[in-house]
Order: sequence, then C-alpha cells, then structure tokens
Amino acid sequence: MSWFHNPEFTMAEWYEAYTDYEVMREVTEALLAGLVQELFGATTLERHGATLSFARPFARRDYYALVGESAGVDLARATDEELRQALRRRNVPDAGALSGAKLVDEVFKTYVEPTLVQPTFVFDYPVALSPLAKLKRGDPTRVERWELFIHGREIANAFSELNDPEEQRRRFEQQARLRVAGDEEAQQIDEDFLRALEYGMPPTGGVGMGIDRLMMILADQSNIRDVILFPMLRPE
Repeated sequence: MSWFHNPEFTMAEWYEAYTDYEVMREVTEALLAGLVQELFGATTLERHGATLSFARPFARRDYYALVGESAGVDLARATDEELRQALRRRNVPDAGALSGAKLVDEVFKTYVEPTLVQPTFVFDYPVALSPLAKLKRGDPTRVERWELFIHGREIANAFSELNDPEEQRRRFEQQARLRVAGDEEAQQIDEDFLRALEYGMPPTGGVGMGIDRLMMILADQSNIRDVILFPMLRPE
C-alpha cells in the first residue's frame, strides 16, 4: 500500500474487435480530453504544482528511447549488471536481487516514470514485460503496448491482444518459469483462456484504466484512499 496503491481499486476496461493499440490510443485520448473539457471547461489543470495540458494530441514516447535518455543505458544491448549499476546509482535497495524483466521494469520506474508529468503515451514495451500482447510488427523484440502516464503515475495500459494460441502458450510457459524462480507477479498458465483462443479470437485492441488514480488528478487529491469508492482505512 502507498499513496498511489490500494488493495481495493476501481478499473474500467474496454475492448474492440478488429482494432489495435493505435485505435485504443485514439479512443483513450479523446475520452480524457473530452472529460476534462466537460468537467472544467478548459484543457489545462493546475495539479500538485504542475500545469497539466489535456489538449490533443498527448505526448507520445518510445519505451527504449526514454530509458536510454534517463538512465543512460541501451536496453537492446544492456546486460543485467549494467542495469543493476544504474539502479545502484539511484540507491535502489536490493538491486542485486533483481534480474531479467523485473530489472528492466525497475529501471523504468526509477528513472522514467517520475519525469512523465504531462499526459504521455509510452509505446512498444519489451516482450518479457507483456505476456498478453501481440508482437510489434517489424520488431519481434517488442510488443504493441502502451501505457499512459500523468503526473508520474500510470493511468492506463493497453495493447493489441495476442490471439495466437501457440504463441500465448509459449508466453505462459515462460511466465510459469519466472514464477517458479520467485516472481510472484508472473502470469500462471490459463488453460481455459488458451482453449478459448484455439476456438478463435479476432484481432482486438484493449484498454484498462485506473479510475481511482484518474480521480486523484481530477479531484486534486494526493492520497488514493481519499477518492476510492469503498475505503477501508478512512477514519470515522
């Protein structure tokens, strides 16, 4: 638990057949820009010492480029030890215990997330971080995924849904190995989901948006428990 995390939270999800993550970006951007305009009659908000602009288009950045600019490492070539050194420069505890996808994710969270103040879509994540996303066309080392950040916080996550059952099984098996190695957040093999994919799934784009974190921004609140629908820790 933290100011930005709570065991109970509210999330909106939506999917559309025969689309991809680019269409989901357009829908999400239009939704948020329209919401801010409708609620406040403007495209800018003063929140926590920053002027946030929800005018379209939102900023769009590449995951690998952001890590290179902020942490000074080339994710396409960096070794685990180079990534650990980057974390040690920021005094991240237990950096030596991290490896693989966890290590990459921690570097991004440490160096990049705090810099993403304006509404920003971060595109094309490493495959290891995205077991349910389709491979990026033209680059098999990445997936068609974006996350939207506002004021240094992840607000939404989207991808072109992986609909190849054989590739999905390989991804699940890789995640299962990570789970055995101690990664409690790794996906487990879902045979029902795999069976459904074998029957068939059209190309699909999907989005998940954290309503509570969005409400923190809209309502200018610094603690997620002040906006959550069913708080358990609010004093009487």
